[in-house]
Amino acid sequence: MVRPPAVVVALVLLAALLAGAGLLAQPPAPAGTGDLLLALRKLLVVGNVLYVAAHPDDENTAMLAYLSRGRLVRAGYLAMTRGDGGQNLIGPETGERMGVLRTQELLAARRVDRAEQLFTRAVDFGYSKSPEETLSIWGKEAVLSDVVRAYRAFRPDVVVTRFPTNGDGGHGHHTASAILAGEAFAASGDPSRFPEQLTPAGGGLTPWKPRRLFWNAWRVKPEERDPKLPRLLTVDLGAFNPFLGRSYAEIAAESRTFHKSQGFGAAERRGTVPNYLELVAGDAPGADFLEGVDLTWGRVPGSASLRATLEEAVRSFRPERPHEVVPVLLKAHRQVAALDASPWVDAKRRELEEVIRAASGIWVEAIAAVPSANPGGEVKVTATALCRSPLDVSLERLDLPFAVAPGPAPAKLVQNEPLKHEAVLALPETLEETHPYWLVEPPSRGLFTVEDPRRVGLAENPDALVASFTLTVGGERLLLTSPVRYRWTDPVQGERYRPLEVLPKLTLHLEDRVSLFRDASPREVRVVARAGRKGVSGSVRLSVPDGWTASAPQQVSFGEEGEEKVLSFRVTPPAGPSAGSARAEATVEGRTFSHDLVRVDYPHVPVQTLTPPAEVRLVRADVATRGGSVGYVAGPGDEVPEALRQMGYRVTLLTDEDLEGDLSGYDAVVTGVRAYNTRPRLKALQERLLDYVAAGGTLVVQYSTSQDLVTDRLGPYPLKLSRERVTVEEAPVTLLLPEHPLSTRPNRITPADFDGWVQERGLYFPGTWDPRYEAPFATSDPGEPARPGGLLFARHGKGAFVYTGYAFFRQLPAGVPGAYRLFANLVSAGASR
Repeated sequence: MVRPPAVVVALVLLAALLAGAGLLAQPPAPAGTGDLLLALRKLLVVGNVLYVAAHPDDENTAMLAYLSRGRLVRAGYLAMTRGDGGQNLIGPETGERMGVLRTQELLAARRVDRAEQLFTRAVDFGYSKSPEETLSIWGKEAVLSDVVRAYRAFRPDVVVTRFPTNGDGGHGHHTASAILAGEAFAASGDPSRFPEQLTPAGGGLTPWKPRRLFWNAWRVKPEERDPKLPRLLTVDLGAFNPFLGRSYAEIAAESRTFHKSQGFGAAERRGTVPNYLELVAGDAPGADFLEGVDLTWGRVPGSASLRATLEEAVRSFRPERPHEVVPVLLKAHRQVAALDASPWVDAKRRELEEVIRAASGIWVEAIAAVPSANPGGEVKVTATALCRSPLDVSLERLDLPFAVAPGPAPAKLVQNEPLKHEAVLALPETLEETHPYWLVEPPSRGLFTVEDPRRVGLAENPDALVASFTLTVGGERLLLTSPVRYRWTDPVQGERYRPLEVLPKLTLHLEDRVSLFRDASPREVRVVARAGRKGVSGSVRLSVPDGWTASAPQQVSFGEEGEEKVLSFRVTPPAGPSAGSARAEATVEGRTFSHDLVRVDYPHVPVQTLTPPAEVRLVRADVATRGGSVGYVAGPGDEVPEALRQMGYRVTLLTDEDLEGDLSGYDAVVTGVRAYNTRPRLKALQERLLDYVAAGGTLVVQYSTSQDLVTDRLGPYPLKLSRERVTVEEAPVTLLLPEHPLSTRPNRITPADFDGWVQERGLYFPGTWDPRYEAPFATSDPGEPARPGGLLFARHGKGAFVYTGYAFFRQLPAGVPGAYRLFANLVSAGASR
């Protein structure tokens, strides 16, 4: 990955801070007069509230909307993790790519409730049953330092946690987030704690202690509460905001619905929605949780005249002629510039400049002609400035980074007539390539590696290129910025934007995520080389682990940008079991490139581009199979079919219509994870699947959640799913029935087959089942009773039925050898008589 020089890093970080925390991907939302009046009133409120929880979708979106758009404070949500360990209801992304998607879902939600988004470096490593385990895996001091950094940077007057510290939040991550919020409350004001944050290299922060810490006691029933406990303060999140035409609960439903990967579409609630706050630390207020907190300009020395000017702006605002308030706002802009710099002044200056832009009807943008460019290459950009009001506005200066020619001469903006300037940018070889900053270096199990501490907490990368428009508005100079973006029209979604991508000159994609070698015979491993620039040429090799061999490097040359060529490398494995990663590497113009090109593309979030290492997991394992044809009933985000193909099966993805037809041609039918949650037709078709088993087929059912099942009859005999899970991936597995067909045919399973598993053993194990089921394996988390329900087997007629809660959907894409051997036994169960 190309590293930019320090000056470039400083500039892009400054751009990120000026734009606000993590709202860079899209253009500013149009401001109606109701929004604009609220924004004017917000300029008079000088105070911050930070909400703290563990994951994307843990936040109380109604509370954030109430804080930002009702109480008009600067509101933020600090999520410990990016949700990497969650499951995906809408697509194939898992792990780090899932975290990228869920980060963007959070940012989309924040664009609705108008709060800001912050993160720590903590990895969502999956479900945790205790805060002790969570903090041990994360590294408590490291994540605590990130929470302290967030407090010092955001400077909240009040902190609100989603979860309590007593464990009632369930998930260990939840409780850990509350513990860390409390410890940071005590530590953030102490200059002896994490003093490196106070240095210029660490961000130049200053100690800051919030005044109060509350728990958002959202599940509490006050009438049932022990009177000896601290009293609760009530906040009505169903209150109606006449400027917005909606209540905060209604806004929250729109915001929360952006968590689409988690299936969190929400209905709008109307009427009173009481929420409760319990004081955890700090001085006790009266009836209002912000009582006694100075939320005025009185906390900023020398600001009395500014406050009077802003009050005048609110009084003189006319919704039908919003531009008429701009002269007053320009006066306020001069007064802000005269104040000593401080975090409050800097934040309010940015807010004020955005209000001036909106009230003036000013639009600035910088649009790239293409979606991507390369370091050392060129990109054409069209910069546009537009004023849609009768104000006297001129473009004094346009600064485009790395422009090969001077910008346009100063010019007056004619009302509602765009002023355009086309430029060519010559990008330096040192320009950083597009990849989420927290994924540039490999993470530990519990913590992302971020080399520059000033980036810790940012929701996303700063934009690669930012255009600066220096305007004069009514004689006052105003600097507005716009990231360089690519814009296109989708025939269904309409106008869409995406960040300009900075891509390597050549990217390499391995066609398979895992390549399974079932014996010592060589196999072909295919690499797709893609030109990121016209006229690229070089050589491509496949670097393999010790004990493996690959055929010689191959020369490639491309005429056009975007051209692809498929290269095939003959790979020979060692004779015995082995596993490791192979990396494709290209040498171009004396430099080595070894990056894939991955896009996360959904209509509800901006397109995200990643350039991870171009790697394939090579697995040499003795995996025997029986039968040759598998029908697969896919669930959401399912990669198991490809694993079955790697095992040598012919896999057919079955539609609902296919399930109504003849299934006798399949040796086995496998249902994907959560298929019984997401495919409603399975309720009517389950009887046909069980008839297929009775006639001699094998049905393997992978886990579904215990809620929202389309049918309770998952198997031929009664079984009931629970929420039981085994979260420790190293938890010992006991072979209760070592001679059972699932333990022996066609692969003899040993404890070694459970080595190297990732994230968890399994989830949603059945809690009760009919005695006609057999449970050949058991496992459990430390200190818990054995859980034998993770794998159930039953004969039904001439065939076999298997239910598995073991997390094959994680293990198979990760290339875990033993998972392939055991899954082959499940698929072969009907042939094991």
